[in-house]
Amino acid sequence: MWVSPGRRGGAVTDDVWKNRLDRWKEAGIDAILAEVFNNHAAHYGSQHLPVAGRWLEQLLPLAKAAGVEVHAWMHTMTCNIDSVHDEHPEWYNVNGRGESSWEKPPYVGYYRFLCPSRPPVHEFLKRRVKELAQYDDLDGIHLDYIRHPDVILAESLQPKYDIVQDREYPEYDYCYCDVCRSGFKELYGADPMALKDPSADQNWRQYRYDLITHIVNEELVPVGRERGKKMSAAVFPNWEHVRQQWSNWDLDAVLPMLYHSFYNEDLQWIGQEVAAGIAAQEHDVPLFSGLFVSALDAAQLSEAIAVSLEAGAEGVSLFSSGAMSDKHWDSFRSAIGRI
Repeated sequence: MWVSPGRRGGAVTDDVWKNRLDRWKEAGIDAILAEVFNNHAAHYGSQHLPVAGRWLEQLLPLAKAAGVEVHAWMHTMTCNIDSVHDEHPEWYNVNGRGESSWEKPPYVGYYRFLCPSRPPVHEFLKRRVKELAQYDDLDGIHLDYIRHPDVILAESLQPKYDIVQDREYPEYDYCYCDVCRSGFKELYGADPMALKDPSADQNWRQYRYDLITHIVNEELVPVGRERGKKMSAAVFPNWEHVRQQWSNWDLDAVLPMLYHSFYNEDLQWIGQEVAAGIAAQEHDVPLFSGLFVSALDAAQLSEAIAVSLEAGAEGVSLFSSGAMSDKHWDSFRSAIGRI
């Protein structure tokens, strides 16, 4: 289950977290994904990021006592830290119109993504994983926003932003910075900007898929595993639209966000995507079905869990703890055999 610090009204006490963890464990939650970096600030004692608090340090002993695993949930490619941009404006990715995601983020203000081509960006991300991996009681590290911006939003979200994406438009297509373009040209002899239809060019697509795959498999996963941490990621079912070829990732778990309402689909679609995700895996990675609780009533949650498990999912992950009502918890217990 994805869990955030929830400190807008002040710090949550140890007793409150202990009670929550005990309840979650009793209900059948084995692990929580604790949001320790939200693209603005860290909720642990980072030495290189702005620190909003030391929630991870508070949470780890309480979770260990409750028998609940903690996986550090970090936003990866998004970064909204003013000092990072001030010192390294070139780190931010660029769309097909030549616009920086810092200056003109697509869709929402926090959609400021880092460029995946640049070694200094790799080092910046690795430093975060290294810091988190030093926590002995931490069970794993969970990579979120490990992708490019959405070149096409999920169907039900487009009206929210008053857009129609009937094809890939350059203002949403990333990254066309000098480093990405020169790297592609070195391999294929062409500047992506000179292609007749860059977004439709399969080599240019694959090149950008591979940039993210390299960060996962070669840069971040080895750092976490060196300290014995399980490495997982939140991923998209429509992976082509975020240039996220997660079927090639060497992880310990993959959590596709099967938010059926985003795609105007029914609950059976969740099972179809689970089966497709398992079949596509290159490394036979355990798959946990990510369920969007806010779009499910209690009965639908039970059905979504059953559909996921019948399709071969290792388990489910709930987004998020704040959306789980008492009725949801009763349904969850029943669905997994706790009642």
